[in-house]
Amino acid sequence: MVWRIEGFEEIRELGRGGQGRVVLARHAASGDLVAVKYLPAGSGSAARERFREEAVLLGRVRDPHVARLYQLVEREQGLALVMEAVDGVSFREVLARYGSLAPEAALTVLKGSLLGLSAAHSAGVVHRDYKPSNVIVPADGNSKLIDFGVATLEGTTSGAGTPAYMAPEQWLGEPAGPAADVYAATCVFVETVSGRRPFADAPRNGHLTGPVPTEDVPEPLRPLIARGMAKNPAERPPGAAAFVRELEDLARASYGPDWEARGTHLLAGIAMALASLFPLAAISASAAGAGAAGAATAGAGATTGAGVATSGAAGVIGGKAGAAIVAATVLATTAGGYGVYQAVSPSGQPKHRPVAAASPTQAMTIGRLSVRAPQSWRVQPISLNLGGAPVADSYMVTLDGPCRRLAGRGFPYYLPLPWCKGFVVMGRSYADHPDYYIGERYTPDDTFTSRFSQDEGLSCPGHTELRGSAKDHGARKTVDRTARVGSRTARYVEWTVPCWTRDYGEFGDGYYKTRTPDTYTERVWYLPDSKIVIADFWRTPGLEDVLARATLA
Repeated sequence: MVWRIEGFEEIRELGRGGQGRVVLARHAASGDLVAVKYLPAGSGSAARERFREEAVLLGRVRDPHVARLYQLVEREQGLALVMEAVDGVSFREVLARYGSLAPEAALTVLKGSLLGLSAAHSAGVVHRDYKPSNVIVPADGNSKLIDFGVATLEGTTSGAGTPAYMAPEQWLGEPAGPAADVYAATCVFVETVSGRRPFADAPRNGHLTGPVPTEDVPEPLRPLIARGMAKNPAERPPGAAAFVRELEDLARASYGPDWEARGTHLLAGIAMALASLFPLAAISASAAGAGAAGAATAGAGATTGAGVATSGAAGVIGGKAGAAIVAATVLATTAGGYGVYQAVSPSGQPKHRPVAAASPTQAMTIGRLSVRAPQSWRVQPISLNLGGAPVADSYMVTLDGPCRRLAGRGFPYYLPLPWCKGFVVMGRSYADHPDYYIGERYTPDDTFTSRFSQDEGLSCPGHTELRGSAKDHGARKTVDRTARVGSRTARYVEWTVPCWTRDYGEFGDGYYKTRTPDTYTERVWYLPDSKIVIADFWRTPGLEDVLARATLA
């Protein structure tokens, strides 16, 4: 009997191979769609350990440009990974259909991939198998990186990979470093611009000793190719983050300040054109097992496939072979595209179903940030009248209507976060004069909550009778990494913050009294150079993606 993890309704098998099988499933409690990868039954201890290692590596990487691992499930019956199902078109399919892309589009794909690789490198993880089938382009044109099946910790011997994109040190069996991922990404970039894989006729000799193919790309792009494909890893950018900076400088100088907007627009158009060939079919709870169209995984060696987008709203591509839901960790499939499912009418022709509409968004300015945000979000200034002239460079963004605690107040004695669902964007005035806010300057070494500790302090979200806490009262840091805010790199931290009752005592100061079982998650994006702090107490859905795609003035 096939083992299925509890709490998930299996919709369709997406692929099967030597490393196991991947299925599309719905989480019973939330209705969210996920991809579940099962280790083959009867796998030995080495395979089980490798599967666990894959989960550890995936769990280290959290970034909007990388498909996420949600959970490792280990039971007596076997092991499974619960992962994000990625909605979009396999970049291998894009290249197969279009051959090559305009430089702006190619640069945009490269930048998105490098941002994902940068997040991995920051976590000490080297991908080792970057290639077009491991990149998904969704309908908004912002690419996402998948498949960490052969990833490893930095410094590990690196024989694994795909020959067409392997760095010289991988061919020689030397330890893998971030520079190997930079090399592979540059190889794909050359293929994207020229329509030809580098060293296709003799991969080993070409990658080891052949001249770097700078002549295959337009002249403005040649410095990127020379740097990214240098034979000696020490002569390449030290990691993806450094290469992003070089890319942005070159792209801006060669193609103008709006190069990325044009590239994203081109990619979105390509993705939507392919979505019209492989139409999405909305999945409802009643029809999930009966008529939903499935598709193939874009596994190792597969050259076709569109990915299906899901992060709560359900959708599946139905149609010709090549429409695909791509799991975050992709199976090694058999030749010929094992696991392709077509939704066809009795006549054998593909059924055409309406494309699931994306949630509407709005352009929003939050101080120095410009974003595309859900239409329900609202911005309100946190206006101050302390220290001289009025100040209004900090903002509350609410999720479901205006925050009444800000209405008509000269300044907020307490920030409104605990009372109003949303997040705050603190501007330069907070960095320069935290006393204006009856607070202290932010530091990632303690909670944002702890910066506002005078008297009653900040309340707990949803439990405003309780007080949030600092690390010396039990707050525990659970995440400390980098994250993107537009083109900038922020320090991102998460804390689990306990809630305490208040001791008003003789003087009514509201200090800590008794710790309760209640906690909340505090998320903070910190940009010290820009003097911006973004704090979220409510796990605002989609906030990380919104910030990653922001423009910072």
